[in-house]
Amino acid sequence: MTKQEFFSRGNEYFFFDDPAAVAEYCKTYWPEDCAHIIRVADEVCRNYFLFDLEHDMERTWEPVIFDPEGDVDWEYRPGNDPEFTFQFNRHRFFICLGQAYWLTGEDKYARHFVRLLMSWITGVKRTEETEKTTWRILETGIRGEFWVKAMRYFKDSPYVTDEVVDAFYSCLVEHAEFLIQMHSPYRYMSNWGVIENHGLFEIGIAMPDEERRKRYTSIALEHLEAEARMQIMGDGVQWEQSPLYHNEVLHCYEDVLILASRNDIEVPDTILNAVHKMACADLMWKKPDHKQLLMGDSDDMDIRDYISTAAVLFRDPMLKFGGFPVLDFESVWDLGIESARLYQEIEIQEPDFLSGALSDSGNYYLRDKWGEDGSLLHFHCGTMGAGHGHSDKLHVDLCVGGEDVLTDAGRYTYVVDSGRFEFKDPTAHNTITVDDKFFTVCKDSWECSKLCQPVKGQFRFTDSYEYVQGGHLGYAEDGVFINRKIVYIKPDIYLIMDEMYTGGAHTYRQYWNFSERGQVNLEGSNQNCAVFQGNKARADFYFLTPGTEPELYEGKIARHYNRYEKRQGICVKYQAEGFASLLTVIHAAPDGKPESILVEKIPVNSALKGIQYPDSMAEAVKISCHGTEYVVIFCHQEVNSPTDLEEADGCMGYGNVIVFDKKKDVLAGTVLQY
Repeated sequence: MTKQEFFSRGNEYFFFDDPAAVAEYCKTYWPEDCAHIIRVADEVCRNYFLFDLEHDMERTWEPVIFDPEGDVDWEYRPGNDPEFTFQFNRHRFFICLGQAYWLTGEDKYARHFVRLLMSWITGVKRTEETEKTTWRILETGIRGEFWVKAMRYFKDSPYVTDEVVDAFYSCLVEHAEFLIQMHSPYRYMSNWGVIENHGLFEIGIAMPDEERRKRYTSIALEHLEAEARMQIMGDGVQWEQSPLYHNEVLHCYEDVLILASRNDIEVPDTILNAVHKMACADLMWKKPDHKQLLMGDSDDMDIRDYISTAAVLFRDPMLKFGGFPVLDFESVWDLGIESARLYQEIEIQEPDFLSGALSDSGNYYLRDKWGEDGSLLHFHCGTMGAGHGHSDKLHVDLCVGGEDVLTDAGRYTYVVDSGRFEFKDPTAHNTITVDDKFFTVCKDSWECSKLCQPVKGQFRFTDSYEYVQGGHLGYAEDGVFINRKIVYIKPDIYLIMDEMYTGGAHTYRQYWNFSERGQVNLEGSNQNCAVFQGNKARADFYFLTPGTEPELYEGKIARHYNRYEKRQGICVKYQAEGFASLLTVIHAAPDGKPESILVEKIPVNSALKGIQYPDSMAEAVKISCHGTEYVVIFCHQEVNSPTDLEEADGCMGYGNVIVFDKKKDVLAGTVLQY
C-alpha cells in the first residue's frame, strides 16, 4: 500500500475539513487548550508521558519518563495498576502530536509520531499474552479512532513514507480483523462493544479499497445498532449508570454519525434516536458548573463538548443551550471549520423544563433554575449498572448556588487492594445502611456477591413543590424495606423522609458525604443541626427525629482517577424496634446568607376522630420561612378509615404526602402523593 493509494480519498470523507483553518480558529478561541496540547506533544517528543487531558479515562499524576534518546517500553506498568499500560497503548497522544503539528507548523511532531508509531507496529506483536495488555481488545478499538485520526494530520509530511503507510495499513487491517473475530454477546451490553465497533467503523472509513470499507463499516453498524437497542434505555441513559462511560459511548456514536454523513452511509433510526436521547440526558443531569455527576465510575469532567457536537449533528437549539458559546476545541477538530460556522447560526433555546425524571434509569433531577448559580438535587433509585455502577441506591447529590454540597465519592481506582471498595460501598454515598450490613456487596472490582432490587416510586413536579420517592429490597432477608421520600419546596428547602418498614429491632446509619470544598460543623444543643459552608453557598441540615446520634467522620472523594482528597461526612445513627423513620430538612442559601427559618416537628391528628396518630402512622413538620408557614404531612400507612382527614397545625387534607402554604390554603393543600 503506497502513500498515494492510502490517501487517495480527500478530507471531505473524514473529520476536519481544513486543518489550517481549524488551527487558527483554536488559537483565536481556545488558546489555553492549544497551550495544553502543545505541552503534551512536546513532552511526548522526549518520551515523557503524563495523562492529564480532560477526557483521559484514567488520569495519571506522576509522569512516566523513558530515555529521550531511546525506545519506550509499551508493556510498562507502574505499581500494580494495569490501567497505565492500557491508557499508554491507546495512543491518544498521537492526536496531540497531530494538533500541535498544525498549531505550530513544526516538523518534529511528525517525526516523533512516525517514530512512536513504527516502534509500536514493529515491536508489539499480537500474542495470547499481549492480548491481555498492549493488544487488549478495548485498546484495539480505541486505537481504531486515534490512529486513523492522527494519520490524517500527517498525510502531507515527508516523514510519512510509503514504507510507513504500508506498515500502518497492514496493522490497521489486523486491528479490524481482530475486532471482528472477538465479537461476542458480551459486546451487546458493554461499553466495550460500542468502543470496539466504533473503532472498526473508523478503520473501515480509512480503507482506500471499497470492498474492505463496505465490509468493515457494515459489520460495525450492524453491531452498533444492536448495542444501541440493548444498552441505551428509553430515557437515553447508558445502562451502566456511569456518566463517564455514558459519554464515552456517546462520543463513539457521535463520531460514527459524523463519518457516516460524510460518506453517504445510511444510519439506522435506532442509533440516531439513541444518540439524541443520550445528549438530552447529558443536558438533564449537567450540574450548574457544566460538569457531570461523580456517579458510579465517573470523574469530574465538563461535558459541554459532547452536547455541543450533538447540537451540530441534530441542529438542536436546546442542546446548544447546554453546550459551549462557540464550538469547543475538541469538537471543531472532529466537525471541521464549516461546522464552527454552522454552530454560530444555530439559535439558543432555553430548555422548556427545569426538573425532570429519567425514570427508566431511576434518576431524578430537581432544579431551581438554569445557570451557573443554580441549585440541583439528584436522586437515584435504579439498577446498579454492572461493574461501573456503585452501591448508591437512594443516593442524593446536592448543588447549591452552583457549588457542590452533597456529592458522590467518584471512583479513584480499579484496583481492589488500593481502596476500590471504599468508593463503591454504600458508606461512600448519601444513603442508609441497616445493622452495618451493605445492601450491595462487592466481590471484586467489577462483580458483586449480592445485588439489590430498586423499587421505583412516584414523582411529581408542580410550580411550587416537587416530589420523588423510591425504595429498595436490599434488606428483605433481614425483614426491612427502605423507602425514601423527597419533597422540594422551591427554591431552597428540601425535606427527606426515610422510612424503614420492619417488625424487628435494628440499627440504622444514614450517611451524608459533603464536598471537600467546604467545611461542616455540628450545632444545636443535641448536635441535631449541621451547617455546610462552601466558598459562598451554605446549607443547613436539621435532623428532626428524636433519639438520633449525628457524628462527624472523615471520608474521601476522588474527582479524578488515581487521586483522592479527604472530606467530611456525617453519620446519623438511630436504633429502633418496629417501623422507624428519619426526617431531615435541608435549607439552602446560595448566597451564603440563609433566610430566617424555623423548623419544628409537629403532631398529625385525625380531623374527625380527634386522636393523634403515632409517628409510625404519620408525621408532620412546620417550616416558617419565605414570609409564610409551610406544613408538610407524611403518612407512612393508610390512616383515613372509615372517612377521615389528616390534620396538622390547623391544616387538613387527604393524601399520603401533602404540602400546605398556610398563607394560601389550610384545606386540601397540594397533594404530591395519594
